[in-house]
Amino acid sequence: MYDAIAMGETMVAFEAQTWGPLREAEDFKKWVGGAADNFIITVARLGFNCGWFSRLGDDEMGYFIHRWIRGEGVDVSRVVFDKTKPTGLFLVERRNPDRNFNCHFYRSMSAATNLCPEDVHEEYIANTKIVYPEGILLYASDSARKAVERMFELAVKHDRTIIFDPNLRLTMMGPEEARGMVIPLMQKAEYVLPGEDELRKIMDCADIESAIKKAHNLGIEKIVVKSGASGAILALKGQEMHRMPGFKLARYLSPMGAGDCFVGGFTAGLLSGQPIETCVTWGNAVGAFNTMAYGPFHACPSMSELQDFLAGKEEVSR
Repeated sequence: MYDAIAMGETMVAFEAQTWGPLREAEDFKKWVGGAADNFIITVARLGFNCGWFSRLGDDEMGYFIHRWIRGEGVDVSRVVFDKTKPTGLFLVERRNPDRNFNCHFYRSMSAATNLCPEDVHEEYIANTKIVYPEGILLYASDSARKAVERMFELAVKHDRTIIFDPNLRLTMMGPEEARGMVIPLMQKAEYVLPGEDELRKIMDCADIESAIKKAHNLGIEKIVVKSGASGAILALKGQEMHRMPGFKLARYLSPMGAGDCFVGGFTAGLLSGQPIETCVTWGNAVGAFNTMAYGPFHACPSMSELQDFLAGKEEVSR
């Protein structure tokens, strides 16, 4: 049995290696990027048996993604190579040190938009403990949205734990339409892990406390709000909201992918049978590790590195 399976849109990123407008950049670093693969690679590096699937273009960039994720020890046996559309790309602009980065996506006609319910195999979902359907797919296409809904349906049918990060993308869809899709899925998930600004927008509230209260009233009972360098908020229905601070860093490079890796660290805690407060601490620690390098998962630790850090034996100083 797998510990965790994720489905999502994965693209190839080309990150500028110099500061300034993208039009001036000449040197780029290539890597794999997407919420679901950031998440599942994190869980796999922490020692768990994982699977990931999507649609990739039947092209060189698709082969690159497939090889990379497989090389992280993740099962990729359910990936579909699509001959009708290419693998998605995005360019990362290092505009200035204060803003850190901008992403320019070329995804609207990517292979991942062809994901469909038939790509979600029931026996695969039944053979895992935790399911991670990537929220961004909801906004990618109608068929990809239906694939996400199918993954939820099968996970509920087989009583699997659903971890859901809504990944709200208002550049891809208006707020009312997005709320109509996201909130019913949040209600079905066991754990919901949005960003702070994201939850306020989904719940249409001015402050995070009101947003959490509204979510609880809608039946979304177990919420962990990611708050970046400030840490996270553990908000369980019927209990007092608990702000859990992040970790002070010796060296900071980039926040890219840190939220996805937070979810991976949190999930590793669940799989290890830890109390939920410890799971949040693991998420904060893994997210901190990830900011020590450029790239969305490249600095994620092994379990021994994580435990050494939590025990005070190792500083996050990569």
